[in-house]
Amino acid sequence: MAPATGRAQAPSAAGSASSDSFATAPFKAPAKVLAVVERHLGRPYVWGACGLKSFDCSGFVWRVMQENGVLVKRTTARKYYMSLPEVAEEERWNFGNIVFFSNLKHCGIVDTRETFYHAAVSTGTHRSRFDPFWRRKISGVRAMPKRVE
Repeated sequence: MAPATGRAQAPSAAGSASSDSFATAPFKAPAKVLAVVERHLGRPYVWGACGLKSFDCSGFVWRVMQENGVLVKRTTARKYYMSLPEVAEEERWNFGNIVFFSNLKHCGIVDTRETFYHAAVSTGTHRSRFDPFWRRKISGVRAMPKRVE
């Protein structure tokens, strides 16, 4: 798999190289995902934290997946990118997908084509716009896997 660059690129047509134990079909329960995201908004950023009172970016994504039955190991944004399912170009901005920034050093959850949720150092967990600052930092998008039944 080619390393991600600082610009948004369409995921390749090949399947994910993941060997993790979660299912690889995209997760399809946006109302529950949104409820979990909203429950954790407004929490401060703390490096290495995964809730419930504070988060870093990958800890926030992990907590949302965990509380939605997606059982994945708590890890870094880079490792999530390498292990989560790829997303078709036409679906990349669908709610619930995971968006990666800054050469895979930051991640968040897509809300709409214009916004995403994440944990930022200066503002904690909140919703941001895909403004020019964030757009130029996009490294890629992956799907939130469906929960393991």
